[in-house]
Amino acid sequence: MISVLLADDDHLMRAGIRLILNQASDIAVVAEASDGASALVKAREEKPDVVLMDIRMPGTDGIEATKELTEGGPWPRVIMLTTFDVDEYVFASLRAGASGFLLKRAEPAALIEGIRTVARGDGLLSPAVTKRLIEEFTASLPRPTEMERRIQPLTDREQEVLMHLGRGLSNLEMSEQLFITENTVKTHIKRVLSKIEARDRVHAVVIAYESGLMDDGRSRDI
Repeated sequence: MISVLLADDDHLMRAGIRLILNQASDIAVVAEASDGASALVKAREEKPDVVLMDIRMPGTDGIEATKELTEGGPWPRVIMLTTFDVDEYVFASLRAGASGFLLKRAEPAALIEGIRTVARGDGLLSPAVTKRLIEEFTASLPRPTEMERRIQPLTDREQEVLMHLGRGLSNLEMSEQLFITENTVKTHIKRVLSKIEARDRVHAVVIAYESGLMDDGRSRDI
């Protein structure tokens, strides 16, 4: 059973989401919160697997709450709820540690499957959207030295894999590009995530761009 915390200042939105999730036999809403501060309290009490977090809430907003929730480890996984798929708040959420985002107008089936995806430890958003988001909002940002440090332990092959992740390639596409099996790709990705201390593929893509790796000429040649 996947336990879920709903955090949104709109009571009707929370009620609607709860109604949708009640249709899934493997998902249980264990708590609700109307702002980021109460979401932090409820998350520590209930220890949910997944938090559905509205970005814009009064007081402690969803971005700050997400940062605090994910600082201590990989769980709970956080899915941001947003009205627009590309804006600075979504990117800030990914930088804060969110595993992805869902549009508030998403179909009920997409919401349910999204929660299952994140609960498995995977990132929730298409690689193409991730790439577009990060390219747009890292262009004018100073490059954090911490991100540069994270990619230093990677071998040349692992840097290739990370750059392919940054370009939005699937495991199958990477195996074809690198002439290796999908299982070998998965092994490389697992090592990359461990070495750069990334929670998931989404976080790895953020690090790839913020470290400057995607500015390298090799990222355009592969």
